[in-house]
Amino acid sequence: MKTIFILTIIILQTVSYSQNDKPCSAPEASQFDFWVGEWNAEWDGENGAIGTGTNTITKIIGSCAVQENFSTSDQTFIGTSLSVYSPARKMWLQTWVDNMGSYLDFTGGMEGDKMILSRKAKDKDGNNILQRMVFYNITKDNFDWNWEASKDDGKNWELKWKIKYKRKVS
Repeated sequence: MKTIFILTIIILQTVSYSQNDKPCSAPEASQFDFWVGEWNAEWDGENGAIGTGTNTITKIIGSCAVQENFSTSDQTFIGTSLSVYSPARKMWLQTWVDNMGSYLDFTGGMEGDKMILSRKAKDKDGNNILQRMVFYNITKDNFDWNWEASKDDGKNWELKWKIKYKRKVS
């Protein structure tokens, strides 16, 4: 009897796996496809200077994860992120790390024609804040990205950094 039970479990797991042999095929798992590629980035820097950088985005691990590799042109700021769509949670999850010692974790997804990922954090004085990144004005070869913070639980957002992205021409 024990053998039959074990065989039944093995068969059920095999059938379950074969029915889900494309675990990242949910339509939502392609919502970040607009981001995949090589990008030039430009923003307003200090004292009227223009800041520039690059961002290379690839799908990895059987196209289940999106990897970002960002750097400023002078290499003073370098970071990477991994993003994955979680069907169980029905949202995107992203983890960012950089050469400034940051570790940031975000959740979110598409809201209309914008991709919005947000997180709870503390400001330098220990107060609760919200932070978010917003991808918008998305076309095949361009998009805008905002880094924003809110001190009032999302009622008002303060722009901290705006980047204009343009796809690199091959």
